[in-house]
Amino acid sequence: MMKKSLIIAGCFLGICLVSSCVPQKKYHAVNVRNAEMMRSLRDTESDLDSTQQSVEMLQKSIANLKDSLAREQQEKAELASRLESAMSTSSSVRQELSDKEQRLMEQQERLDMLQQLLDEQRAVMENLKTTMDKALVQYQSDELQVYEQDGKLYVSMQDKLLFPSGSATVNKDGRGALGKLAEVLNNSPDIQVMVEGHTDNVPIKGRFEDNWALSTARASAIVRILTETYDVIPERVIAAGRSYYYPKASNDTEEGRSKNRRTEIILTPRLNELFELLQ
Repeated sequence: MMKKSLIIAGCFLGICLVSSCVPQKKYHAVNVRNAEMMRSLRDTESDLDSTQQSVEMLQKSIANLKDSLAREQQEKAELASRLESAMSTSSSVRQELSDKEQRLMEQQERLDMLQQLLDEQRAVMENLKTTMDKALVQYQSDELQVYEQDGKLYVSMQDKLLFPSGSATVNKDGRGALGKLAEVLNNSPDIQVMVEGHTDNVPIKGRFEDNWALSTARASAIVRILTETYDVIPERVIAAGRSYYYPKASNDTEEGRSKNRRTEIILTPRLNELFELLQ
């Protein structure tokens, strides 16, 4: 501002000197020139102010750009650090994924093998039932029944086919039925045999202590006939007495008690391979 004042004062002094030393015409020309100079000076001052403002704006922009650059550099450094960390762990992650994929493949193979074995066992049991039905077709349903349940094949023989009342001695008709059954068993060596004796709930009288003793004695008698008379391998056979604790019908009626007096021969496929797969 001081510089501006000196310039203006110099111009005014020049005007005064000119007006005292030069003619009127020259004085007028000097005034015109001074006026032009004043306008030029004002324009210059205006341009200077505008330039100053532009410089200030540019300085602010530069400062903002520096701040932005600093933030971006910081973000870049953080990203670089994260990338380095990710790259350092990527190998272990890939290995873990590979291990999981391998385990999944192994589990799928086990499931496929298990399903194949189950399908094979199901086919074996279906074929066994068909064969058993044909072998025992001559017997009436109130004497003998063949049915599947829970993956097992049941041959349920009523007492009137096998035993005299209160006895554990197998009669002639019963031995004939057991012979036909044993022929099927001997042609199916992978089938396990459980013989279960069942009674009604009427207390037993005679040489047996109770119904449990009678049911067990009847199961043992059938096992001996299957193994000793018809050559079923003993290691395949189990004898068990159930007494009256697993009735098929109510013991409150004679018809129900008749159904409960039975011997069930339960045929099961060997499951060793299945158990090994499940371990």
